[in-house]
Amino acid sequence: MSTTKQLHDLGQSLWLDNISRAMLDDGTLAGYIRDFSITGLTSNPSIFNEAIGHGDTYDDGIRAKTRAGQSGESLFMELALEDLRRAADLFHPVFVATDGVDGWVSMEVSPLLAADTAGSIAAARQIFDQADRPNLYVKIPGTPEGVPAIEESIFDGVPINVTLLFSTEQYRAVADAYMRGIERRIAAGLSPQVASVASLFVSRWDRAVADKVPADLHNTLGIAVARRTYRAYREMLASERWRGLAAQGALPQRLLWASTGTKDPDASDTLYVEALAAPDTIDTIPVKTLYAFVDHGVLRGPMAEDGGDAEAVLAKFVQAGIDLAALATQLQVDGAKAFVTSWQELLHTIASRGEALAGAGEA
Repeated sequence: MSTTKQLHDLGQSLWLDNISRAMLDDGTLAGYIRDFSITGLTSNPSIFNEAIGHGDTYDDGIRAKTRAGQSGESLFMELALEDLRRAADLFHPVFVATDGVDGWVSMEVSPLLAADTAGSIAAARQIFDQADRPNLYVKIPGTPEGVPAIEESIFDGVPINVTLLFSTEQYRAVADAYMRGIERRIAAGLSPQVASVASLFVSRWDRAVADKVPADLHNTLGIAVARRTYRAYREMLASERWRGLAAQGALPQRLLWASTGTKDPDASDTLYVEALAAPDTIDTIPVKTLYAFVDHGVLRGPMAEDGGDAEAVLAKFVQAGIDLAALATQLQVDGAKAFVTSWQELLHTIASRGEALAGAGEA
């Protein structure tokens, strides 16, 4: 049995951390679904910038939309949603078979809205309506300004992928926002079945402290944070508050592991995938990491529900002078800034491509 099938049977979903028009056109994504138990995918501005900036698969779309008067964010949004609609349709059988638990794709609100609660709420609604697919999550960052936008969007019936989470405390804040949104829907006589996932970024922790701690602590912080957060997730699912919502038909906000590609060339390229195997979670996996795990990954059993040695490991980092709470905040701030940079690069790529195609057409 393949290692990806073993993860699937364990109860973890594998979602591809990538999308491109080429992989849709040539059947690569369909092959991942068939051969590697891929049951969803995520996207972000960097992924689309890479896809649009290399090759010519988007040229016809950019040319047609430019001629129709579209530009900037609106042009990109429709380009991206064209791809995501096709991917959502490929995953729709999984979505139906799992009653909406699995089989999702994700599209990000503009990172420029990270500190704009009202703008994020409006953008989430617009993206979900424009996508016209029931199995599309809208990604909103779990920043302080994003938390109320998450609650309001859930109340509004928009499925949300909460992104840019780095700590157990940040996770708990968005889990609470999700439940508040569901509770408000129930109080208003609306269906409680609005799906959500909470995305915890893992490997960025280790990159941030690589030159600040002893070698024996390298590549252990992200996993320890994940284990602590998994314990909080299991506690949430066992809580009286959640059980009451579940009894009325609410879907659990599943915990998602993001940033699971190994950044340290001296570490195993399957380090995070193996360590993060856990039931009722999702691992968003880069293509390179997926192939590595298929080739030589080893499934060593599920993560301990009580967090295992997480607290002991985290204590070592505190002793080494790492302020975990401050670093979590900084990682979230830096992540939001990096998304803005990627977004601006993406819009520049599209504008440059549009100008080049227009020039070629005039020639």
